[in-house]
Formats: sequence, C-alpha cells, structure tokens
Amino acid sequence: MATLMQASAYRKHSAVPTHMQAAVYRGIDDVRLETVPVPEVGPGEVLIRVHTCGICGTDLKKIHTGSHSAPRIFGHETSGIIAASGSQVQGFRVGDRVMVFHHIPCGQCYYCHRKVFAQCPMYKKVGCTAGFEPSGGGFAEFVRVMDWIVERGLVKIPEGVSFEQAAFVEPVNTCLKAVEALRLEAGETVLVIGQGPIGIILGLLARRAGARVIASDLYQQRLTISKANQITDTVDASQADVVQEVRALTEGRGADAVMLAVGGNGLIRSAMDAVRYGGRVMLFAQTARGEVTIDPAAVCVDEKTLMGSYSASVELQAESTRLVFGGEIDFEGLISHRFPLSEAVEALHLAANPRPHSMKIVIQPSW
Repeated sequence: MATLMQASAYRKHSAVPTHMQAAVYRGIDDVRLETVPVPEVGPGEVLIRVHTCGICGTDLKKIHTGSHSAPRIFGHETSGIIAASGSQVQGFRVGDRVMVFHHIPCGQCYYCHRKVFAQCPMYKKVGCTAGFEPSGGGFAEFVRVMDWIVERGLVKIPEGVSFEQAAFVEPVNTCLKAVEALRLEAGETVLVIGQGPIGIILGLLARRAGARVIASDLYQQRLTISKANQITDTVDASQADVVQEVRALTEGRGADAVMLAVGGNGLIRSAMDAVRYGGRVMLFAQTARGEVTIDPAAVCVDEKTLMGSYSASVELQAESTRLVFGGEIDFEGLISHRFPLSEAVEALHLAANPRPHSMKIVIQPSW
C-alpha cells in the first residue's frame, strides 16, 4: 500500500520512461510480452503508472475468440498512481493514487435517457489505452486516460485503501448493476451458479440486499471460500443435482432469482429450471454471442423472466466506490494469485483455465 510519503516522493523523483513492457494481444490465444512506447498524454489527459490490474473474463474471451482486431493491450480493472498530467487537467496531480473506469457514457443520447448506459455509442468507446486500439491497457506499465474519462471516470483512492482493493471498484459496479436489476426483496432466495470471484461478489451483494443466497460450484474449494464469506447454503454441483437441491431448500418452489456467473450457455436451461414460477434469471457471464435452446413456455406459461446485465453503470459509480473504499467487504481477500508483468502470459493462462484453488488473479506491473 502506498503511503502519503511515498506518493509525495513519487511526485518529486519519478521520471516517465520512453518505453515500457506490455502484454500485447497478437491474435487468437496469442499474447506476448513486448516493449512498446509509453503513450503521450494530451492537455486533458493523465498517464497512470499501473499498480494492479485484475484479469476479467471478458478480456479472456476476446483473447480466446479473436473477436477483436490485433494488436491490442487489454486490462481494465486498473488502479495506480498518476505519473504525468496534461496542462488542462483539474482536480488531479502527479502522485495521486487513483482507479479508473474505462467506459463513461455521454449522458445525452437515446440510450442514456433510458438509463441503458452500456448501449450508449460514447460508452462503447474505450477511454484508456497503453497503445494501439484503445482496449483498457491495464496489462502494461503505463496507461493513458483520455479527457472524458479523466473528467467523470477517474477516482482518487482514499488513504488507507490498498491498490488491490481499489481495483475491484469497476467489477463491483458491474455486479451491483446486475443485483439491482433483479429488484430483490428482503427474504427472497437467490441461487448464484458459479463461485469464482464474480459469483462470490454477486452473492455477497445479494446477501447485502437482504436475500438468502445459495451458492453452487463444481469445486468444493470454492464453496469453502463462499462459506468463509458467510454464504452458508452451498451445493456441490459435482456431487448433487443443483435444481433438486435448490427446490429442497425452498419448499419445492425453486429460487426466487438465479444469477448465472458462469459463461457456458449449457447452464441457462438449468438456471431456468432452478427458478420458481414467476421468478427471474439473470445472465451475467454470457458475453460471447452464440445460440442456445430454451423452453419458451417457461417464459410464457411459467412467467419466468430471462434477463441480462452487462458492464458498469455510471449511476452506481459513487455507490460502488463507497462500498469498496469503505471496507464493508474485503474484496482484496478474493485475490489468490499476484503476477508481475513479466509473467502476464502465465497469469492469463491460469485465469483462462481456472483451478480449484484459483480465484481473482491480478497483474502488478512495476511494483
């Protein structure tokens, strides 16, 4: 954790190099550690020296499917320290500890007026880059933050809050958005399928909203972590039928809501089966386009609602920062592996092929 003295020393003595190391995406399942130029910043922009960048499943899918052109530098769950600041930047200075949102909507378009911010054309533009096509840039030593992000998406990290905890602000925002969309009522039962870090965060936020949470996963080790976070009702999907277990725990009805925190489309049918008549199913991890078969009568006759939630909400920015910075939940404790940038390829491989003992994986350049 950087102290105020360290930040002050950084302001006085740290020089920005001309080149840096970065994990560069070059094609399907092809990421290479390369030397690239440090981005130059404009008048309203800042340069962040990256301390911690979490590995997100959406970046892994982009790398695996080749859905985005190469070359790019991914990584968007970023915290660090301002290394350079443009002449027109206000409210921030070199040495400030910050986290950054890489998407910010315009606030004026058709979608923004309807509060569907992730569909705003401006929101779809990435405002952080370490070079090449803007793609987040957190898997590099330095990230350039563009002016509209500096104005509305750059957040100072309070004293006493670690860079690692701060790196959770953006993913917590996305989870909070999904939980709020479910409009949970106190006492409702929520099944969270998948207990990776995102699944656990979804469960913690649902419990915070007053719901009873049931967690399921194929790995007993992950259910142990769920129990350590006070999610006591768990189902080992490698040993039991999740749908039957959930019904047994809910007087035969099924869960009031199900959140699917696993990317496989094959579990959508199970989620629909596990929810009660009139219940809601939230797809959270289905970010890769494809096709899936569902029972249409489950939606029509059984009145089950199939929902989706994607990315962060600017309306929840303040709440998510308060939640993470306030320390109510120890998100930092979900980190199982910390890799230096020199081992970024290994970090991405582990994140793409999770093991029972692996949870949140972060890359930490230059520290």
